[in-house]
Amino acid sequence: MKYYAVIVAGGSGNRMQTETPKQFLLLNNLPVLMHTIKAFAQSDSQPKILVVLHTDQHNYWRRLCNEFNFNIPHEIIAGGSERFNSVQNAIKTINEDCFVAIHDAVRPLVSKQLIDYSYKQATELGNVVVAIQSSDSVRLLRNGETSAIKRNEVYLVQTPQVFDLSVLRSAYEQDFELAFTDDASVVEALGEKINIIEGERNNIKITYPIDLELAEMLINKNTL
Repeated sequence: MKYYAVIVAGGSGNRMQTETPKQFLLLNNLPVLMHTIKAFAQSDSQPKILVVLHTDQHNYWRRLCNEFNFNIPHEIIAGGSERFNSVQNAIKTINEDCFVAIHDAVRPLVSKQLIDYSYKQATELGNVVVAIQSSDSVRLLRNGETSAIKRNEVYLVQTPQVFDLSVLRSAYEQDFELAFTDDASVVEALGEKINIIEGERNNIKITYPIDLELAEMLINKNTL
């Protein structure tokens, strides 16, 4: 079975309170995106890696690769106006039967074990979405009124999300909708059942400055 990894790196630095996009910020002296690519490159699955970047960032990324002597093979894909369009652009370049993992560039701490397990389970089940069960109480706000939700029924979705290319390609032929918040929601709109597997608490998304500090602490802890 052949595997691909689409790493979506189109984020800005707005919530990080910095002009530098999150995927290029330094984490343990290496840009966040490089940590993410390394995770997939070091997995036993050995996927072909496609990195989706806004076209304005392509030259900057190449300069970073030279500066940090980063030579892990990967292909750069032009990003679109929405994340939906970025993933769409990436899967259009794949011309062989395979399973495709789609992963946020700013989840650099994903383990090789979770990556390999995601591919394995997807080949057996058809698709998988990595998620963790909520440890907090959860309430739903609707029309100005709130109601409690059973937290053991609530899962916080992460990436990677892995799908058979044929299903993914059909899903991304749909028109974009605001309800498409991740790849699972796009595939689900086709009527496909989505399978959840247990994610990792360390698989955090770098969104706010505190996340970068936490990621640094987790990396240093694991290297002691």
